[in-house]
Amino acid sequence: MALVEVNSVWKTYPRRAGLRTEQQTVVEDVSLTIETGETLGLVGESGSGKTTLARMILGLVKPSRGTVRVQGIDVANASAAELHSLRRQMQPVFQDPYAALNPRMKVLGIVTEPLIIHGLGASRATLHAKAIQLLAEVGLDESALTRHPHEFSGGQRQRINIARALALRPKLLILDEPVSALDVSVGAQIVNLLRRLQQEYGLT
Repeated sequence: MALVEVNSVWKTYPRRAGLRTEQQTVVEDVSLTIETGETLGLVGESGSGKTTLARMILGLVKPSRGTVRVQGIDVANASAAELHSLRRQMQPVFQDPYAALNPRMKVLGIVTEPLIIHGLGASRATLHAKAIQLLAEVGLDESALTRHPHEFSGGQRQRINIARALALRPKLLILDEPVSALDVSVGAQIVNLLRRLQQEYGLT
C-alpha cells in the first residue's frame, strides 16, 4: 500500500461572475501515489493548484470530489482521533520562511511547539534537550534557542522551519516551494539538507 494515494481529486470554489455565481476549478482530476521513502516533485505554473493539492493531502482543505488517503485513511472523512494521529505522521514546510515563524516566539518555543501540542513534552529539560538535537540536525547551534526569527537570515529561518517539522519524527514532509524565497546558493544548501535528512530518517 502506498503511503499517499490521491484518486481523481477535484477542488472547486464558488466565484462571483456579475450577478451569477460560477464554480472555479482549481484542481482538476489529479491522481498520484507516493511510496514510502519516495520523493515526488509537483511542477506547474503559479496558480495551477499545487498548494491546494498539498493542503488537501495535509487535511487542511477537503476535496470537492475524489479521495486522498494517507496510510490507508481517507483524510477528508477521518475521525478527530485519526486526524490527530495522521498529523503526527505528516508535517508541512511552507514556502515563505519569513511568514511561517511566529515573530513573538523564541526558537526554543517554535521547534518544541509540535511536541507540546501532541503531549510529548515530558519536562522543560526534555524539551530543551530535544530542541538542541533538532537544531543540530539542521546545522544550527544551541545559541539560536534564545533568539527570535527576525535575527536570522532566510536560509536559517527555513532550517528552523524544517527543525520544527522534524520534531514529531514524521514519515511524510509536504514541502511547498521551500526554496523559492531564497537565493540560489542558499536554496541549494536547503535541498542538500533535505536530501541528507531523507536518507537519515527514511522521510517521504
